[in-house]
Amino acid sequence: MLIRKVIPVLFAAVGTACWAHGEEKLGKVSFANTCAPAVQEDLTRAVALLHSFAFRDAEASFQKAWTTDTQCAISGWGIASALIGNTFAVGPNPQQAQVAKDAIARARSITRKSEREKNFIEAIGEYYDNHPAKPHMQRMKALSDAFEAVAKRFPEDDEAQIFSAVYLTTTQPLTDKTYASALKAAAILEVQFKKHPDHPGVAHYLIHSYDFPDIAEKGMRAARAYSEIAPSAPHALHMPSHIFTRVGAWKDSAAINERSANAAKQTKEPHDQLHSMDYAVYAYLQLGQDDNARRVLREAREVKGFTPTVRAGFYALAAMPARIALERGDWKEATTLVAEDNNFPYTKTQTLYARALGHARSGNPDAAAADIQEIARVVAALKDKDNYWMTETEVQRLTTQGWVEFAKGNQAAGLDLMRAAADMEDANEKSSLTPARMLPARELYGDMLMAAKRPADALVAYEQSQTREPNRYRGLYGAAQAAAQSGNRAKARMYFSKLVEMAGNGIRASELPAVRQYLASN
Repeated sequence: MLIRKVIPVLFAAVGTACWAHGEEKLGKVSFANTCAPAVQEDLTRAVALLHSFAFRDAEASFQKAWTTDTQCAISGWGIASALIGNTFAVGPNPQQAQVAKDAIARARSITRKSEREKNFIEAIGEYYDNHPAKPHMQRMKALSDAFEAVAKRFPEDDEAQIFSAVYLTTTQPLTDKTYASALKAAAILEVQFKKHPDHPGVAHYLIHSYDFPDIAEKGMRAARAYSEIAPSAPHALHMPSHIFTRVGAWKDSAAINERSANAAKQTKEPHDQLHSMDYAVYAYLQLGQDDNARRVLREAREVKGFTPTVRAGFYALAAMPARIALERGDWKEATTLVAEDNNFPYTKTQTLYARALGHARSGNPDAAAADIQEIARVVAALKDKDNYWMTETEVQRLTTQGWVEFAKGNQAAGLDLMRAAADMEDANEKSSLTPARMLPARELYGDMLMAAKRPADALVAYEQSQTREPNRYRGLYGAAQAAAQSGNRAKARMYFSKLVEMAGNGIRASELPAVRQYLASN
């Protein structure tokens, strides 16, 4: 069979490193296929959308190509790929999975396809052939292994290398601090980045590969590039903030997430909109811009139409008010939060955790008991079903119980529980679902050590927390206070100065006198 290597000119050059079709800017993609010339624009646009996780529009564009050219087998691969959704999330619902299986079956039945296209189709089949018998992450491992084989079979095919890399990063265990899979993927993508600096998937997937505390700085070049490569994709506007959050670049994160939320609103993607809003709220709180954080929360509560089987919106709506109370140390406000039920119990625990911590730290520890019991029930329900979120929720249980014990005068027990929570959290990695935990456990351990009149030990805890989550407002202020109280004037001045440099006029009224007094007298 004659295989036509079609490299359609989908985009006309516009501006700097940005390619467009009309007013839409999605990046530059070349995708070899055997489909009719009439569908090349729709097909290549669909691949570009897929690379930017614009799944709904990608699926529609693949469907359009398939309607026009019923023998365009690779469209079946694209539809099934889009229906997985975010590879780092939970996978398709049963209805979506059935649509994907039907598309794969139809694609397999088409004879007009190249050997490469056949391999792409069979690789995506590895994911769905095990649905729903195996959980999402096991199926992602099967897909990753299959695409790695495709990439080896077609070493000159850049798209095979790029898709193999993102699936490889998806399999990176959040407990593996060597980041072996992610760094292997990054090595593949760095080669592609030199060849294709305008490719949306390469920049996007590099950000995912470097989205870990110890290696985040490596992702700054891709983060700066991605939003300029594909500004029409809301996810391309959001993803740079994964790196900005890791390195504590809060102004950049707030600005890019405001743009992303607005773009998602225009494209009617409520979960993407709320996810970006959560990141924006977190960034504003680190800058002390509490009014902006509350404004974003008000806007978020007006968002409608999110799907019950997608977790991002529910998590964000639970996280934002909890963050606003906890980051500001408004423990009374935290006790007033209302928990909402949904299909993802670990989203509800964000509210339960904030409320229990609020009770313990505002002088009413007994009132935390019901929420801690509910958190414990979620831990038990997640065991062997979702061990990652079981661990994250257990950290919340240990933390809240620790503060209850401490508030009741059992300081040793409280400190032991809080230290255990911090150790457990440090052994796990945060999910890309969230910019950060509600409060870092190691930072809270520093708070407890300060309350126990152990400022030198508290300083160690705050500094350990800062290595994983740099430039946090509470962490900098806590470290400065701990250093001042333990007699380390140099470090106290350094941390107070860094806080002023970062937050400027955003220094909160509750902290401003201490900051001014120390910097004026030292």
